Amino acid sequence: MTEQETARIKGFLGLCHRAGQVVLGQDACLGAVRKKSAALALLDESSSEPSKKRFRNACESHRVPLYLVPEGLIDGALGKSGAMTAVVRRGAMAQKLSELLPKEAIINTQQPTNHNDHADFAGVQA
Repeated sequence: MTEQETARIKGFLGLCHRAGQVVLGQDACLGAVRKKSAALALLDESSSEPSKKRFRNACESHRVPLYLVPEGLIDGALGKSGAMTAVVRRGAMAQKLSELLPKEAIINTQQPTNHNDHADFAGVQA
């Protein structure tokens, strides 16, 4: 990730936080993933291996993209010392942030589901 990309992501993540679209804290983030209110999850690359595994498993089972970001990006963007996990709620801001994040930063293989695509009920297509 280039310095310019990192600065752009930091700025937009800070904007998302000021707009109230960011969930912080490991337990709160995992809760948002499990409640399907998370559009994407960010994890600091210096996180412990158990934390990485916990987030990878939760995000894969709930089909939420998980991005591994450079050390200090999350706490620098949000002004929260020691913040290593963040989740961005579903919406236009999350969509824009996912466009800014490089595809090689994604660490899970699951693709997000389209929760508006519920046309298949009892085997009948609408």
